[in-house]
Amino acid sequence: MTFTAVRRASGYADLPRLMSLMTGDEKHGPAATSTLDALWVLYDRVLRVSPETVDAPDRDRFLLSKGHGPMAYYAVLAAKGFFAESLLPGFGSYDSPLGHHPDRTLVPGAEIGSGSLGHGLPLAAGTALGLRAQGLSRSAVWVLIGDAELDEGSNHEAIAYAGAVGLERLHTIVIDNASATHGRPGGIASRFEAGGWSAATVDGRDHEELYEAFTAPHPGRPHAVVALVEPKA
Repeated sequence: MTFTAVRRASGYADLPRLMSLMTGDEKHGPAATSTLDALWVLYDRVLRVSPETVDAPDRDRFLLSKGHGPMAYYAVLAAKGFFAESLLPGFGSYDSPLGHHPDRTLVPGAEIGSGSLGHGLPLAAGTALGLRAQGLSRSAVWVLIGDAELDEGSNHEAIAYAGAVGLERLHTIVIDNASATHGRPGGIASRFEAGGWSAATVDGRDHEELYEAFTAPHPGRPHAVVALVEPKA
């Protein structure tokens, strides 16, 4: 995929305006806004990817598994210049590239098509394994999932596998807004730790806590950050 970089919009303070440009009946607003702070910190301060490097073999990869609520993702991509904000008002319309679920062939900067729960973490584990096999050791792989996705068995297989083979370039952000059907005794982080991961639980609205957790060292192990949030209306 080759995209033309566009002028960047302003920063975090501009995100509510960008999100307000997207209207319609199937916005999944709370699902989107619960991810906003984690996505911003990741794209603003952590990820080694930009509109100019979306095709670079050694770029960092971000996979949005929580693809049924992509509005915050689209707003962040527009703010960072991956596409023009003029695309946002067309969100979800017939001829718009910005669908209710992201499509990697249509959305500049998107690594996967997503929205069906339970796919992103297995895809991220496979991506990290493939990059390791190619010797691309600088490339980090990040995936954002919702706590409800942990109701899907495919995620637990990926957790077990990634920990067993030491995929240290794999990072998972779990947005915990208490929407999972099944409880996790000891908390979500303990599930990852039992699988051989490094894990941290933070306030999902606190940018400094998010940044410190995102950048914490975890040699030899994949890393999970559980971001606790109360969805905004």
